[in-house]
Amino acid sequence: MSNPYQSILSKGAQQLSVDLSEQQLDLLLQYHQLFIKWNKAYNLTAIRDPEEMIYLHLLDSLAVHPYVAIANKIIDVGTGPGLPGVVLAIMNPDKKFTLLDSNGKKTRFLFQAKTSLKLDNITIINDRVEAVQPETKFDIVVSRAFASLADMTNWCHHLRAEDGIFLAMKGQFPIEELAEIEQDYQLVNRYDLQVPGVDGERCLLEIVAKSQ
Repeated sequence: MSNPYQSILSKGAQQLSVDLSEQQLDLLLQYHQLFIKWNKAYNLTAIRDPEEMIYLHLLDSLAVHPYVAIANKIIDVGTGPGLPGVVLAIMNPDKKFTLLDSNGKKTRFLFQAKTSLKLDNITIINDRVEAVQPETKFDIVVSRAFASLADMTNWCHHLRAEDGIFLAMKGQFPIEELAEIEQDYQLVNRYDLQVPGVDGERCLLEIVAKSQ
């Protein structure tokens, strides 16, 4: 039986200029189905409508895919149910992803998704960000609506490799938040994202330490 959301996801990816293989499309749809099932019992997201999940979660996460090409080791901080981490891991099987969240319900879902989808490039950590001390640090620290830029850079600075970057997914361009971190960090790229089916502004900010 064909999946009713397949065409929405395929068309949305095309609009984002993201190429999906048949395997990637299938894995994303499997993740979507797991997400729907677990959300009913565990309230992983306030968004209940399966079609809205495609637009607001999967396509929103896919929009970041072109910007992680330079990295090999990525941590998604405050990943929740795996956004954008699971989506990016499906798209980049050659890269290593660490998904970090302090919410046990959400990390239990992530373990289920990793097992069901056979995503061997994912490591899941259920802990507070300040408690995590990685053996090797990360090329990219990414977050999606995790915290303010000041909190993100303050809480996560110890995770970033010497030449690593922060990628912050935001709605409106956060002028005031950037002003709060300008003494130590600088915005090197702003990418305005046009996510299919999503009204309102979306942007991705690439931030580095001024000492780099």
